[in-house]
Amino acid sequence: MRYAFIKANEQQFPVRTLCRMMSVHRSGYYAWLKQPQSPRQADDARVVGLIKQAWLESGCVYGYRKIHDELRSWGETSCRNRIARLMKQEKLKAQVGYKRPRYHGGTVAAVSANLLEQNFTVEQPNHTWVTDITYIRTQEGWLYLAVVIDLFSRQVVGWSMQPHMHTDLVIQALLMAVWRRKPKQRVVVHSDQGSQFTSEDWRGFLKTHNLEQSMSRRGNCYDNAVAESFFQLLKRERIKRRSYKNREDARRDIFDYIEMFYNPVRRHGHAGNLSPVEFERLHHRQLLSV
Repeated sequence: MRYAFIKANEQQFPVRTLCRMMSVHRSGYYAWLKQPQSPRQADDARVVGLIKQAWLESGCVYGYRKIHDELRSWGETSCRNRIARLMKQEKLKAQVGYKRPRYHGGTVAAVSANLLEQNFTVEQPNHTWVTDITYIRTQEGWLYLAVVIDLFSRQVVGWSMQPHMHTDLVIQALLMAVWRRKPKQRVVVHSDQGSQFTSEDWRGFLKTHNLEQSMSRRGNCYDNAVAESFFQLLKRERIKRRSYKNREDARRDIFDYIEMFYNPVRRHGHAGNLSPVEFERLHHRQLLSV
């Protein structure tokens, strides 16, 4: 303990003064400095190396729970509390930000019924998709992003980015989802009551592609909480950490987040701590084995 006190304060006081204060001989102090690490310290250093690798590969966004899950997939057996202690020691933590938005309930619009009713758990892919729009600030101006998310795995199955928030923005995102997934049955598509989702073009597209419209209550973001949650992740894990010179820089970075990290890599609690892509792959394997 005395040696540790000297080590912690040697930048403020000369070693000679500290050794005199603590009744420790200087030769003993310097001999203590040369001692090798204990087996526990050496193993902590090894685990810290793994933690830093997993944390950096996550884009510096994972907290200790997901780091623990990642290390377990690598064969590391350290417990969650140890991971939390070492991450705190190294000042590594999850990226946080964006508070939950406020909302005020309103009158139910007579555009389309709320078929979802906050039931965000479905048993198979291509049963229910949710869609929404957010905006990203760049030095060139706003960039608008529309996404379509499959509630089964939380995979982003369609997206579109444009400098204007016109109906074509959401139709292009939904077109990508239809092209990628090629659903064989009728799919419920849930959105808020934004003007893009109440337009004739949007409703016509849904009817043409055998999609059934569902809409949130006016002003109630919780009715579309999965899409809101994805945008919060995107902003705190990626957008909040960047300053985009122009819309093209933002497009490239958001594409990288969705297609190279979120869908194939990022562990999702709803998906049993698997990535959305891996969760669906496991589901298909189970169906084939029946």
